[in-house]
Amino acid sequence: MATLREGSAGFRQKVELEGEGKVYGLTVTGGFDFAADRGHLTVDLPGGAIDHSDQIFAHGKIYVSGAREIAEDAWGVLPRDKAEAHYLLRAPLNDPEHVLEQIAAMRKVSREGEEDIQGVRAVHYRGILDHRTVTLRMAPDVRTKMDQARDTLGSDLPVFADAWVDGRGRLVQTRTSVNLAGARSTLTMTLSDIGERVRVTVPRASETVPVSEVGGILNG
Repeated sequence: MATLREGSAGFRQKVELEGEGKVYGLTVTGGFDFAADRGHLTVDLPGGAIDHSDQIFAHGKIYVSGAREIAEDAWGVLPRDKAEAHYLLRAPLNDPEHVLEQIAAMRKVSREGEEDIQGVRAVHYRGILDHRTVTLRMAPDVRTKMDQARDTLGSDLPVFADAWVDGRGRLVQTRTSVNLAGARSTLTMTLSDIGERVRVTVPRASETVPVSEVGGILNG
């Protein structure tokens, strides 16, 4: 985990959400230089009212296209540390570093054996996430709902975390998952091209408009 945070990687997230009688399946693909805090990603939701979004991370900011709040020919821009998660087990604006932070905090870890991940032999570890980690950077209204769910259960939400590490100690896949009555969420992130250069093109200032929040299922 620490090695990855000092380098770069390509990634693909598969997000599956189920709640209120609806099922969503979306994908997030891109590349991220974790050492430089720069990256780019695209989000796709086939059949959605808004089915595509682009997001660029650079200079402590996130640039977003393809959201209700933003004109088609513009990029919204907000400070990276102000982005919030609006769904259970989603990262704020799909930030892959947020996923790594949650995985790094997994507790009660057990070794589950070895598996092949994209042709790479990797050790599978499984643990749980505590309530503080699950609600990290959640929007206040969503955090309130999660607090109420915890109080109803009388314990932390049953959130599992999985990590697959190759023979060189590199993280090659993560997964977080929860299954509650009426709400199911799974986020799987597969890493590739570890150490390869990630190129990022930042929108020009004339193309951007400041926003305080970006909503919608595509944006975490």
